[in-house]
Amino acid sequence: MALPSHGRFPYSPITSRPSFSWPGGASLAVYVAVNCEHFPYDDGAPGLGWTPRMDQPNTYNWGWREYGNRAGGFALADTLRDSGIRPTLLVNAEIYEHAPDLVAAYRALGADVVAHGRTNAEQPNQQDEDAERRTIEAVRRAIESHEGSPPRGWMSPGANPSRVTEDLLAEQGFEYTLDWPIDDQPVWMATRGGPLLSIPYPHEVNDLPVFVHHHGSAEDFEHIVVDSFDELKEQSRRAPRVLAISTHTFLTGQPHRLRRFRRALDHLTSHADGVWFTTAGDIAEHYRTVTPPPA
Repeated sequence: MALPSHGRFPYSPITSRPSFSWPGGASLAVYVAVNCEHFPYDDGAPGLGWTPRMDQPNTYNWGWREYGNRAGGFALADTLRDSGIRPTLLVNAEIYEHAPDLVAAYRALGADVVAHGRTNAEQPNQQDEDAERRTIEAVRRAIESHEGSPPRGWMSPGANPSRVTEDLLAEQGFEYTLDWPIDDQPVWMATRGGPLLSIPYPHEVNDLPVFVHHHGSAEDFEHIVVDSFDELKEQSRRAPRVLAISTHTFLTGQPHRLRRFRRALDHLTSHADGVWFTTAGDIAEHYRTVTPPPA
């Protein structure tokens, strides 16, 4: 008896796929994601906590995250500007009302905005299909009204899509999702609304699990970024690869971590031969031209 399957894509080893190149003949595409998130105060859903299981109002944990919206996110934007890397901004729609100056700082860098739900306190698996559809519609409209164009990509709050998230995204015109950290190349997914791309997003080159789940240091994250870059650059000599780096304003935006992250970016930009520094949306756009969706 076959095991249950999501039915979105078949198994495919990276060693047996058609060859292609990134723009300019690059073999490695690199993007840096910045998560900008907002949680309601004193409603029992503060999201992941530095000190879990505290009573409400949980000012300590709410303030830990709010630091990113008030200070850390701006310092991280300055670092990316100085590195010359255009950010991919994963934004809770509530940020537009709560911290508009933060989004403006990334807009000034030409950030590629990805829809990241309304707030991370509200996840798809907590909603029925109609409620999730309404949430996606509201988030898409909010981003379009502030940015002048609808978002191309989506990442669910908590990176935790429901059984129908991909169907709803395709039906509403989204081009790609970051919810499936399954590969070092994009993957076409089947949905009832037509093909949807899965763009690589990292489980491990991700400051949240490094710092919170695994209690890693700023130096640990620096080494993870640098070693992943060096290794994937070598692997990309055989076939193209994507390196996605995930940061959060309240984590990597902390001063002691930011200094180490800046060193990691310096390494990446100093070894830029054969590398395309880009955004998740531009990866999806290019991949669509070189590897069209299956018939």
